[in-house]
Amino acid sequence: MAVFTEVSQAEASKLAQALALGDLRELRGIQGGIENTNYFLTTSQGEYVLTLFERLSFEQLPFYLHLMKHLARHGIPVPDPHALPKSATADNPDGKLLHTVCGKPAAVVNKLAGKSELAPGVSHCAAVGAMLARMHLAGRDYNRMQPNLRGLAWLNSVEPQVRPHVDPAQAALLATELAFQNHVAASPAYAALPRGPIHADLFRDNVMFEDGELTGFFDFYFAGVDTWLFDIAVCLNDWCIDLATGQHDEARARAFVDAYRGVRPLASAERQLLPAMLRAGALRFWMSRLWDFHLPREASMLQAHDPSHFERVLRHRVAQPVRCE
Repeated sequence: MAVFTEVSQAEASKLAQALALGDLRELRGIQGGIENTNYFLTTSQGEYVLTLFERLSFEQLPFYLHLMKHLARHGIPVPDPHALPKSATADNPDGKLLHTVCGKPAAVVNKLAGKSELAPGVSHCAAVGAMLARMHLAGRDYNRMQPNLRGLAWLNSVEPQVRPHVDPAQAALLATELAFQNHVAASPAYAALPRGPIHADLFRDNVMFEDGELTGFFDFYFAGVDTWLFDIAVCLNDWCIDLATGQHDEARARAFVDAYRGVRPLASAERQLLPAMLRAGALRFWMSRLWDFHLPREASMLQAHDPSHFERVLRHRVAQPVRCE
């Protein structure tokens, strides 16, 4: 959520008027994140988030925006994209959700209530687990297809780019783990994993709580069709570890998994491959943080994440596999 593209008050006001959101009151850049330009957009009618997409294309973005609209219609608390008035058609009943600002693709969504819980307890983890299962089930009849753009193919393509920037021990771990994940992906158990739209980036800062209640999931712009187990693993690697050490937290993990299974029971292949997917999730974010840290883009508010955190998580996941009974 860094600011790569400066949006003027006039441009923001023009968009707010076009979407019938009222008169612009305030436009404020959002600090944090590394992919898109984000602003809080306050108008006479309410509070919204304006996103300009810096890497995703006009062709890729309908998958994300219509997924959010689909989930919102199914009762999942997510940011609801605003369509251009009177733009709905028989082929596109959602209307035009993708707009253009400063020559870049853009969207405006409602601002969720609450704030992120960065020090979650077991109740927070249980709430996220249950809602994630509900989200997976709600996405089963979503009819657009797009792969996880940060999946295994991406890892294989990026590893040679980050290899020159790490020491020999880190390079060896990257190569070994990537080979392991390619092996897993070719297995019958992996082929049997249930699939559908996933969030793929549901970290603590992408969930809102208010008065202890979960009020929403947001930042769906890494979403894609992949295994639901990968989504679970990404969550366990953030919500259910000690951030200082990367160590697994059994109580929080148990609360998360039990709540998830209370809504959607895990398949046999999912229970079998949970240790491998926990490693896959750690590798994905270690690789992307190495990429962002060593090969950064310019941004007025960019704060790259520390790559070493997910290196620690990966080493723990390799040394101490977490089983699912």
